[in-house]
Amino acid sequence: MSNVLECRKLVKTFHDGSRELRILRGIDLAVNEGEALAISGPSGVGKSTLLHIIGTLDRPTSGQVLFRDQPFGKMSRTDVNRIRNQEIGFVFQFYHLLPEFTALENVMMPALCRGARRSAWRARAEDLLNKVGLAERLTHKPGMLSGGEQQRVAIARALFNEPSVVLADEPTGNLDEKTGEGIIELLWNLNRSENVTLVLVSHDETLAERADRWVHLHEGHAQLRKG
Repeated sequence: MSNVLECRKLVKTFHDGSRELRILRGIDLAVNEGEALAISGPSGVGKSTLLHIIGTLDRPTSGQVLFRDQPFGKMSRTDVNRIRNQEIGFVFQFYHLLPEFTALENVMMPALCRGARRSAWRARAEDLLNKVGLAERLTHKPGMLSGGEQQRVAIARALFNEPSVVLADEPTGNLDEKTGEGIIELLWNLNRSENVTLVLVSHDETLAERADRWVHLHEGHAQLRKG
């Protein structure tokens, strides 16, 4: 099984006045093609930091992140941006939808930002919204949608460019238990039916246990719990 992303000896340090806070302490981790990988751990342990580094939203203090065996650190900024925009989909706890645009337009936003015509990508966006159960909500703006519906729009947007991997950071953290369970089932189903590689960060170990592999962060180190 080939790796989509890989971390090698990843270290992340923050400075708080005279104190040095080493959040990640030499993480080695591979994300395999087509798998669902869960990363768990208590608040403040560095789960989101690790995910942001994997997704090139942040940089490590030392160590490397590789995309299909190619280190990000040796790529041009243009190439890193291209991979982030085309190969990596993001789903966050807060949906980050644009309030003045409809669900359909929010899903198409990656294409609209490239200056593409809406008519060229409308079918793709409609198909994704249908897959996440929102075929009747195409013209609704975020303010007219429930939290769970907004997160489904965000998931459809993350899939729009047919990314190699989707990174989900506490995707149910802003939802009630029942709605959150529906979002998790949707992500598992997309992983299986669409072969979407998924990295899911959660403090919920019951949820993490359902993934193909489960890594727990403790004191800056990654401990394999399953897989």
